[in-house]
Amino acid sequence: MNILVTGGTGFVGSHLVRRLVADGHTVRVLYRSEGKLAVLAGLNITPVQGDLDDLDALQHACDGVDIVYHVAAKADYWKDDHKDLLYRINVDGTRNVLTAAQSAGVERVIFTSSASAIGFRQDGQASDETEPFTMKPEQFWYAYSKVKAEEVVAEFVANGLDVITLNPTVVIGPGDLNAISGTFIIETARFQWAVPMSSGGLAVIDVRDVAQAHVNAMTRGRTGERYILNTANYPYNVWFKMIAKACGVRAPIFSSPDFMLEPTARLIEFLRRVGITTPMDANQTRLGGTSVFFDGRKAYAELFTPQYDIATSLRHTYMWYRDNGYIEHNPLTRIIDLVS
Repeated sequence: MNILVTGGTGFVGSHLVRRLVADGHTVRVLYRSEGKLAVLAGLNITPVQGDLDDLDALQHACDGVDIVYHVAAKADYWKDDHKDLLYRINVDGTRNVLTAAQSAGVERVIFTSSASAIGFRQDGQASDETEPFTMKPEQFWYAYSKVKAEEVVAEFVANGLDVITLNPTVVIGPGDLNAISGTFIIETARFQWAVPMSSGGLAVIDVRDVAQAHVNAMTRGRTGERYILNTANYPYNVWFKMIAKACGVRAPIFSSPDFMLEPTARLIEFLRRVGITTPMDANQTRLGGTSVFFDGRKAYAELFTPQYDIATSLRHTYMWYRDNGYIEHNPLTRIIDLVS
């Protein structure tokens, strides 16, 4: 197959490109700058320079292609000041990719969305693909941009383009250069028992399983459907203990009570207004008491079965961050290490 991957230099995209090349496919990778291609060094690919807002470049990239994987996205999950950029890349960029793919007669497009575009249940149960997104845009701009991008996908499906949507949960694994979800591992390795835990929880999957699901989606899955990609759901008190074990450090011992989430969120809002950067934004903090769980059984039945258990994935992730110099220590973390 002749395949185009947008976002092929990113975390999920680079793992996907490696799998496609290993399977013998002819792979083009859309890239913006030469430096980004370093992550794919040594692979037999055809780099195509372009951007998601350059329709001519996208049409050129799609010419003669059988399958398009649209993985590229702006993944600044909790940065409200990036909302216009999020919309331009994640929504308008998706429209441009689908326009180019349809014009080129592409057989199928696999669109990488996010589980965050699916609604969170308030009863602690896992959401499936039918759960509607109910948050206000300003509560989670990244998720809202993915919701709008999926609306664009639905327009093109209605007009005859074969598109399926994949909705990964929190993605971990080796090779996350931007340390997006990997912050959990990096901060636990550094601050160990002093990391505070809230009462909520999350859903998680290994990046290599996400890549496998994408590969399988080339020939499996139903047009117009969305598929949650998830391996397991964990309450935070279990999740951070698993991370600590993978990192070989003492597990967190402090629980942050839910009644502190709102005042903490307001403090963060104040700090950001006066120009102080915080690792989390206010809305992310408010979600700390929510169990953001997802049901991946539809994808299990139609696309793939996860092969990496999360304990193994955490261990591989930690080793990659350690070996690549991401886990830096400062005087505070050294004191915590001594106390441990």
